[in-house]
Amino acid sequence: MITDIKRLSGLQKVAILFTILGEGLSITLLKELSKTDIRKVRSVVRDMDSVSFGVKKRVIEEFYYSFVSEKFQAEEGGEDEPKKPFEFLDDLTDEQLISMVLPEDTKVKAIVMAQVSAEKRKKVLDRLDPEEKGRVLIEMGTLNEVPLGAIVSVASDLQEKSHFLPKTVAFSRGGGKEVAEILSEMEPDDESKYLEAISREAPALADEIKKYHLKWEDIFEYFPDNIIRDLMNSVELDLIAMGMKGMDEAVVSRVIENLPQKKQAMFEPIEGAVSKREVDNARKGIIQAAKQMEKDGAFNLEDYVGGGEMVE
Repeated sequence: MITDIKRLSGLQKVAILFTILGEGLSITLLKELSKTDIRKVRSVVRDMDSVSFGVKKRVIEEFYYSFVSEKFQAEEGGEDEPKKPFEFLDDLTDEQLISMVLPEDTKVKAIVMAQVSAEKRKKVLDRLDPEEKGRVLIEMGTLNEVPLGAIVSVASDLQEKSHFLPKTVAFSRGGGKEVAEILSEMEPDDESKYLEAISREAPALADEIKKYHLKWEDIFEYFPDNIIRDLMNSVELDLIAMGMKGMDEAVVSRVIENLPQKKQAMFEPIEGAVSKREVDNARKGIIQAAKQMEKDGAFNLEDYVGGGEMVE
């Protein structure tokens, strides 16, 4: 019995196709066969040993992939240009790509991941559970074993499916970053209450929020002197004085010591009682300045308040 497809010649594979599909249908599909070729195939069929089901399946698959590949090339036209069967992926949004890929089997996921940018690849892989992600990465490492025809077939199938994806819609999936932005707009007392409630009810979300949420106390608890120096130099001296109102003397001294000598000499603490609203507004202004510094690339907030790994 024939059990290894790698030992078969092209003529033997055609002979197996003849036995599966019948001579009439095979000749119709393989139009390039000459009368001489057909006689040779008939001779091979007569002399051939029995063929295992696995080999028959592989022969049918090879023929199908070859047929689809030729059909794709005919539709694309232009023999001199290299074919780009996955070019349609460039027109999909991240959400559309994820929606299309997630239901597919591991090998198809791996084939698609090999075609898209690193940024898109990360977004899809992040939506997979760890076990499936590992299987996809292993498959990506063995794609050179997949026949070209199979690759083209996958592309053709996915392109057809892409026509039925939902239209692009701009929306947010929420998450820790969005919640952190909402909290930063609240009054400090409300902000603390909601943070406490989230920490109690959803600890994982609370940890995610910490990566993006900066509280007034965090500035002095987590930021090193060089960041505090740059931050305080980016805001007005009056704002610093109001923000320092009611703070521990050690914190006030640390801030003043990180100011340029000229600003140190000009710094005057706020005397007498002031409204809590004025102090809160001043502190919010400094927090906003810190966030702007992060946007400008001065530091990564997660490294300090979100438990990011640091090296001294």
